[in-house]
Amino acid sequence: MSTPKRIYLAGPEVFLPQTEHASILKQKLTLLQQAGFEGVDPLDTKLEFGASEAPRERGFRIYRANQHLMDSCDAIIANLTPFRGISADPGTVFEVGYMIGQGKPACGFTGDARRYYQRAGSTDYDQHGHAIENFDLEDNLMISCGIVEAGGVVAIGNSAPEHPFFCSQAFKQCLEALRKQFR
Repeated sequence: MSTPKRIYLAGPEVFLPQTEHASILKQKLTLLQQAGFEGVDPLDTKLEFGASEAPRERGFRIYRANQHLMDSCDAIIANLTPFRGISADPGTVFEVGYMIGQGKPACGFTGDARRYYQRAGSTDYDQHGHAIENFDLEDNLMISCGIVEAGGVVAIGNSAPEHPFFCSQAFKQCLEALRKQFR
């Protein structure tokens, strides 16, 4: 019996209240296990911080620990549901780029069916006169195109998600895409 492929689970869930994060993580891990994968959560680092440790050093320790987790994984599934704005969480986007840069498969999902341009107000320029891209993509072109060019998918939930930051139907599309890539 072979060791299951390890899938890094990037997304803004780590910022949600602990009970919400745990509930979503449980659903993801169950779906991953059913598909023959092992899920790896960014909070699997189990870091402990001393009372006198500076916030900046804590940040670097978290970065290094998550980098180590990503290095130990075979692929990434990223929650690209808009977070704190019209686009995916910037840390999640970095993690996608990091994994793609290593030549590892990447997939993303969102429960928000609107395209990036629609989320930006369906206008060509913002209030500052800056151009808004309109390429009929799920998110910024570097995110969506990067994932697709790496052989993955950006799955869009086409039913009401069970949670504002999780859609099992879209997540399952990512699992299917990874199964095909690992065949």
